[in-house]
Amino acid sequence: MRTSGRFKLLANDTNLKQLNFICLHDNHHPSLVPAVAIINNKRQSGYSYSPVDHADRAGRFNAGRYGILLVLLFLSLSLFSQSAGTDTTGQAAYLKTITERAQKIVNTLGINDSRKATTVRDLIAGQYKNLNDIHTSRDNRIKALKAGTALDKEALNLQVKQVQDEASAQIDKLHVAYLSSLSRNLNPEQVDKVKDGMTYDVVHVTYKATLEMIPSLTEAQKKQIMLWLVEAREHAMDAESSQKKHEWFGKYKGKINNYLSAAGYNLTKEREEWVKRINASKPNTSNK
Repeated sequence: MRTSGRFKLLANDTNLKQLNFICLHDNHHPSLVPAVAIINNKRQSGYSYSPVDHADRAGRFNAGRYGILLVLLFLSLSLFSQSAGTDTTGQAAYLKTITERAQKIVNTLGINDSRKATTVRDLIAGQYKNLNDIHTSRDNRIKALKAGTALDKEALNLQVKQVQDEASAQIDKLHVAYLSSLSRNLNPEQVDKVKDGMTYDVVHVTYKATLEMIPSLTEAQKKQIMLWLVEAREHAMDAESSQKKHEWFGKYKGKINNYLSAAGYNLTKEREEWVKRINASKPNTSNK
């Protein structure tokens, strides 16, 4: 598509004469082509026009235009560089954070081989990053779907579910590969410690609290509680945030509570009695 435009140039600084150029603009290959020069106020200025003069001014016009383009290009590159630099800085900070987090987990494993310790640390940090990439991609795709107006509610929900299912499938595949890599470098007890490190040791904290709250639990009940907590951990270790990890444990704590209630335990009463026992075990400092 071609459009015409009008550009004004000063003939000289003293008389402020104007050259008006009718130009053509090509969208595919932008160019400005002087076509007609109309000289105004000739009598007042004594201005005389010649093709050489026209060419000289056209040249200066083009030189100025290209100079502006170069400045704009420079500014664009500068802004891009700043943006890329900010992104790189953020990425470096994130990698530092997950590497330090992974190192804290490795410190609990009792690995004497420094090379193996580094390998395991990198596996854990890599899992954090891979999970983050999947979660971020999923969230961005869902956000883009919801920002669109072309889909009705039912169609939108179907597409959102499809995105979520695709992400879940990727996470399941990643989960298996990750555990396989850990198992090549660690024994089963150490692998469990890695899982606990990635989920704030909620399995053991919850299990211990449940047994303290209900001392009369049978061995079968204890075993079932631990099985559910371990299952919750498998899901929680792939979650994208602390909140999401605790939500997974919350779901399984609900299962445990229902299971114990069905077995005849009054959980409200058991909790109240547990609190009394805790308070009674505290040192009495009232007389000091």
